[in-house]
Amino acid sequence: MLTVLIQHREITHPDVTALVLAAEDELFTRYPGTTRSPLDPHARFVVAYVLGRPVGCGGIVPSASGVGEIRRLFVLPAHRRAGVARRILAALERRATAQGWDSIIGETGVNQPEAIALFDSSDYQRTEPYGRYIGNPYSVCFAKKLLRS
Repeated sequence: MLTVLIQHREITHPDVTALVLAAEDELFTRYPGTTRSPLDPHARFVVAYVLGRPVGCGGIVPSASGVGEIRRLFVLPAHRRAGVARRILAALERRATAQGWDSIIGETGVNQPEAIALFDSSDYQRTEPYGRYIGNPYSVCFAKKLLRS
């Protein structure tokens, strides 16, 4: 069994920077013509580590009142299909709950079937595109109600 350590990291942490750049590089191959986009300065990140090495990340940002948005969820290819993304997603959900948010939304693209499967298998419901994704034919959007403990 793979031991994965999830750590909260600042947006300026070098592991966040490296993983976000790797994610964008992959997006360029899946969606030609894509350009780099700046990180939301309000994003709060987690980084997944295996044997001390950063292997994945995810961020969450406030979207609307009581709603958080998942951003930049990514796992290095060598560590996929090992539950790392699911652990990152769970950590982001806990962080959203700790923020007092009632629900969480996320977006991925039609050329990312692994991400679609992750959301589908994690109790997210498909929803209409929101915000900057309205009218984007490549976007697949999701929402999940968060449970309070």
